[in-house]
Amino acid sequence: MSVFARLVEQLADLLQPLFHASAAAAAIVLFTALVRLLVHPLSRAAARGQRARTALQPRIAELRAKHAEDPGRLQQAVLELHAEEKVSPLSGCLPGLLQMPAFFLLYHLFSSSSADGLLSHRLFTAPLDGRWTDALADGGVFGTAGLVYLALFALVAAVAAVTYRRTRLTMAKNPVPLAGADGERVPGLGAVNRLMPFMPFFTLVTVAVVPLAAALYVVTSTTWSAVERAVLYR
Repeated sequence: MSVFARLVEQLADLLQPLFHASAAAAAIVLFTALVRLLVHPLSRAAARGQRARTALQPRIAELRAKHAEDPGRLQQAVLELHAEEKVSPLSGCLPGLLQMPAFFLLYHLFSSSSADGLLSHRLFTAPLDGRWTDALADGGVFGTAGLVYLALFALVAAVAAVTYRRTRLTMAKNPVPLAGADGERVPGLGAVNRLMPFMPFFTLVTVAVVPLAAALYVVTSTTWSAVERAVLYR
């Protein structure tokens, strides 16, 4: 944790001439961009995998019709098809999984006293170790700290709306099957599919409850994801 704290502090020192009191906040945004840049090759691979899985759907439908009476053989045939085409069903999960350690590091760093000097840094007037409830208690929704959160909420809502629209269009073009690889209907999958487009809006809850430093990571990463998907999945 101390090594990570020094990294953020060093980035903040580099950005101090440009951002002054908000240099640590700018360092978190820069750190997030660097993390996403490192993960970008995996995101590109995930996009290729998604296009490949979409292209396989007609062949999987043929396999379902062919092995309708033998779920075990159907599952094996689907796995063999993925292996033959070198398509991994899990490739889309890797970019998100690799970002989680950075988020938890920021969360714990600004939630404990081990951050030392970092705990005194702010984004304008909002302390990086503070939460939205703290801003509400200190000036209310339209207080100086509250306005920082309103700006973050507005950005997250805008990004979520764009992502919602893209997800709905994608799901309309490529309906998600309600059955598993064995051809059996998966209970609750229909409800999950209906809920999926709304998932980006849950980021608003995250921004409201985590320390501001972690919220900056979430907002930056979410915005990056929206832009990245618009480019990779166009």
